[in-house]
Amino acid sequence: MKRLHTLVLPHRVAGQLRQHLFPGDGREAAALLLCASTGHRRNKLLGREIIPVPYSACVRKPNFLTWPGEYVEAAIDRAALRGDAIIAAHSHPGGFFAFSPADDESDQVLMGSLRHGTDRVAGSAIMIPDGAMRARIYHSDHAATPVDLVTEAGPDLRFWWNDRASAAGPLGPPMAFTSAMRAWLGLMSACVIGVSGTGSIVAEQLARLGIGEIILIDFDKLEERNLNRILNSTVADIGTEKVKMFAGAIRRYRPNCEIVPVTDSVATRAAVLAACEADFLFSCVDTAEGRHIADDMRPYFAMPLFDVGVAIPTEATPAGERRIAEVYGRVDYVYPGGSSLMDRGVYDAALLEAEYLARTAPRAHAQKIADGYLRGVSEEAPGVISLNMRAASACVIEFLARLFPFRGFPNETRARAIFMLVEGDEDTFAESQFTNGDRFPIAYGASEPLLGLPALGQRRSVA
Repeated sequence: MKRLHTLVLPHRVAGQLRQHLFPGDGREAAALLLCASTGHRRNKLLGREIIPVPYSACVRKPNFLTWPGEYVEAAIDRAALRGDAIIAAHSHPGGFFAFSPADDESDQVLMGSLRHGTDRVAGSAIMIPDGAMRARIYHSDHAATPVDLVTEAGPDLRFWWNDRASAAGPLGPPMAFTSAMRAWLGLMSACVIGVSGTGSIVAEQLARLGIGEIILIDFDKLEERNLNRILNSTVADIGTEKVKMFAGAIRRYRPNCEIVPVTDSVATRAAVLAACEADFLFSCVDTAEGRHIADDMRPYFAMPLFDVGVAIPTEATPAGERRIAEVYGRVDYVYPGGSSLMDRGVYDAALLEAEYLARTAPRAHAQKIADGYLRGVSEEAPGVISLNMRAASACVIEFLARLFPFRGFPNETRARAIFMLVEGDEDTFAESQFTNGDRFPIAYGASEPLLGLPALGQRRSVA
């Protein structure tokens, strides 16, 4: 998967930018987009704030725009506080989806001002009325490099490829479930956190659908008891790291798929920095801590997140035995700026505390349970492979529907889906049914401490 530069716009930022650039009068408008820059193998620009250039300060025509330099200076001052890149964006109300000769000429002057004698990344972008964007960046004052991909992460996943667009207009996503869909997926990267019961099945589907790169994160080794539910595992693999076993399996049938195995807990700095380079996150873990880290990465790195879980709660019978109360699977889709997994009650602070105490102070954990300070929480069961397959398939279908729309209803109405096999029912929930706590900062990238968690802070040597 060859890609150097990606510009990611959280849904809220994209909406603010589009609203300002298209006030409805048919004339061009401008704004400055401040972006965190992250990534090691490829550069990802995360749009986190816009500085609108007031209409009254500009000379605006349908195909011409000039604006004063004082707003450039304001953007430089604000960007300097965080080391942000600056993208100068303007509209093409007529729908011309390319940089014009006038844009090229303007950039030759503007980029020098934005870079302002530093090595700061600066760039320019155009937007047309439907929100589609193209962008380019300048590492020097005069040499432009196209941004390979511009994305908007919201209820729908919108993608605009630099080499798949023309002046006549952007090419939309191909039809779902086609070879053209596979070609698009071949240019994308996904990260699967947890490569066990559901995670191995999610990763298998992504690989066979043609995704170009899969980042696999799991610290655990394969045990004999895992063989009944982890795809591709064999007796010979017992004792091998799960991610390495699975990476080898994928390479046997997809030699052109780039696999990045990470043999660390997701709650480590190395794992977070590896995961943030993906376009999509799939959380397939059974711990609150793992979900909390994924939930944090979603806003910090402006990443869409698909979280899947299964459970088989039991209840006591009148005879004092146990029986299955329900068999269910759950898929949540959360995007940067929307409600979080914590907002939705998938995990909470009490469960995080319980896991921490169980790991670091088992006696204290047991005492708290005895004292009634920690409420009982039903454990997410590993389940059986048929249940895992049902849930993992629902998760990947949700992903495809967001990227290659095929439903007859808005994706926004399926922020969560829960199927119940005992009742033979399925419940769905819209994003509007959840309270958005706005508890995480958006598009802060790899600012320190990482994800705002001191435990993930950059290690410093001590003399």
